[in-house]
Amino acid sequence: QVQLVESGGGLVQPGGSLRLSCAASGSDFSTMGWYRQAPGKQRELVAAITRGGSTNYADSVKGRFTISRDNAKNMVYMQMNSLKPEDTAVYFCNVQRQATGTRYWGQGTQVTVSS
Repeated sequence: QVQLVESGGGLVQPGGSLRLSCAASGSDFSTMGWYRQAPGKQRELVAAITRGGSTNYADSVKGRFTISRDNAKNMVYMQMNSLKPEDTAVYFCNVQRQATGTRYWGQGTQVTVSS
């Protein structure tokens, strides 16, 4: 069983920055990524990164968010700059096991962008 521990959420003013981190137990993950869910909305993909470093971003965050990973430490990060109120959501870490394709979710970390 894979456990994911997220950190880095919080309250920030519009235009500010936050860095999310996710530590995964175990190893050998193919895609690692971040999703978010705002109140009353469906969970959506924010950014994902493959083991080889290829990235995919939601259009709404392109140019503002940067996803990265450390394969040796089984960590995935997301630097979020120029935050907007519409970025307010619970952010979830998601990883996929290379061997089985099974996906695992973290508990979520709240990001609130407000003045």
